[in-house]
Amino acid sequence: MIERNAGVAPDKRIEFRIGIHLGDVVEESDGDLMGDGVNIAARLEGVAKPGAICLSEQAYWQVKGRLDLAVADLGQTQLKNIAEPIRVYSLQVGVPASPKARGIFARWPALAAAFVVALLAAGGYSWHSGLASRMLSASVAKDKLATAPRSSIVVLPFENLSGDPEQEYFADGLTDDLTTDLSHIPGSFVIARNTAFTYKGKAVDAKEIGRELGVRYVLEGSVRGAGETVEVNAQLISTETGAHVWADRFEGERNKLGELQVEFVARLANSLGVELVRAEALRAIRERPNNPNAVDLVIRGWAAWDKGFTAANVNEAIGDFERALQLDPKYPMAKIGLAEGLVERVIGTMGGNKAIDLPHAEALVTSALSEQPDNALAHFVKANLAFARRQFNDMLSELDVAIEDDRNFAAAYNQRGVAHTLLGRAKEAIPEIETALRLSPRDPSRNAWEFNMCNAYSFLAEWEKAVEWCQKSIATNAGHWPPYAGLAAANSWLGHDAEAKAAVASLLKLKPRLTVQQLTSLKLSDDPQFLREVQPIVEGLRKAGLPEGDAKTN
Repeated sequence: MIERNAGVAPDKRIEFRIGIHLGDVVEESDGDLMGDGVNIAARLEGVAKPGAICLSEQAYWQVKGRLDLAVADLGQTQLKNIAEPIRVYSLQVGVPASPKARGIFARWPALAAAFVVALLAAGGYSWHSGLASRMLSASVAKDKLATAPRSSIVVLPFENLSGDPEQEYFADGLTDDLTTDLSHIPGSFVIARNTAFTYKGKAVDAKEIGRELGVRYVLEGSVRGAGETVEVNAQLISTETGAHVWADRFEGERNKLGELQVEFVARLANSLGVELVRAEALRAIRERPNNPNAVDLVIRGWAAWDKGFTAANVNEAIGDFERALQLDPKYPMAKIGLAEGLVERVIGTMGGNKAIDLPHAEALVTSALSEQPDNALAHFVKANLAFARRQFNDMLSELDVAIEDDRNFAAAYNQRGVAHTLLGRAKEAIPEIETALRLSPRDPSRNAWEFNMCNAYSFLAEWEKAVEWCQKSIATNAGHWPPYAGLAAANSWLGHDAEAKAAVASLLKLKPRLTVQQLTSLKLSDDPQFLREVQPIVEGLRKAGLPEGDAKTN
């Protein structure tokens, strides 16, 4: 590039800056590389001068004996959002290396020690006073971080990397809306946007922000336009370690910025809700493995829930919520968590006792709502309680309230779809479940939602769509048995006999004594349209080879 630029007018030149680092990276499914290894290299590129190459100390030590270029030691350099300073070396392209420095520099350690001693002697009392002052400030800041609330976070203003003023408004809008929507996460502590925006355009260090604001996490992001596409990148950073906890990227059409803002914020808020719970659960286990408090146990309960919808995970969550209530009988989130676990154990046929679990869950959620009437999660649990009792109109009413309180409540949209199916309105269920999947595409409950799509299409006798969605559900979680039933019925109607029988075989591995009569005895709904539409599914299972059995089969 130096040769190319020779004789070219300055405004016509192309000048590169390069950053090189040696470290671990994470490869995403689409081939993208992420992680600290990539982030450090990107920050090194940012500090390089045009035409220069900056290397981290790790990379420099691998090649220093083979370089014939001049090297400038830039010393320990604090790179943006990198926890610890990195020693940086700059290669001056086109400038040959000079002979090795000798003489006085060989005695540098001794001279440096003498200089420091002389400086301390000259500084006397004032130096010690300054040190004491700095130590006191650092101690206060450290205490502020040590007492930071769980799930405390600041959303830094998203960077506009495109230079387009329209996208500047888009970036600010993302920051505003995300700050608001994260406050709906139970137990979250979110720094107000007015404070967050004081950091706009500034190089900031995550650890320093954590100490200044008393928060455990920083969310930073950027917006970049590329042709007709807008790309949003976001990353969650721990202010205690400076490490990246989570990162994701979203893309959309540039001519739909208004719609994209709503969608991106919803997806980010849902993903962050899961990630914050997971991070805080790991922290609680690390800090208090043998003596957790009630809050620790509730966080652990939700983290167990987020591992996937299985009997083992649900029972683990129930155990954590019960222990939390033993420590703090009045804790609303423990009541809500336990109520949800008890209801889901009944709904999911995971060994629950309807006569005992449902009244207990009702008492718990009623108590929680008396203290927190606007708690969206409590209304969601109450909706599931109505579902377990086949009160589907009441279920819809509670879900409407939950969504009004939290517009990004993906699970509530999914359950609204389930209610429509059970009321004989399967066509209305599909857009509801699609909304849930769009709002939270990586949700821990995704496999159940995908099955609900399969189920809705089965009730509409759209068998090819049913096969597609049941296969998606199985791909997401092969240990969830209902999709195999949907797959067997749909394939039998499509004439795919081998596939139908294979689905039944997989179903019976997970539910060895399941029969047609056992499924029909569940009587999920008394709605006449539902009862008409469920008959072809039952007949499809018979054709696929599911044993007939009797209603008493376990």
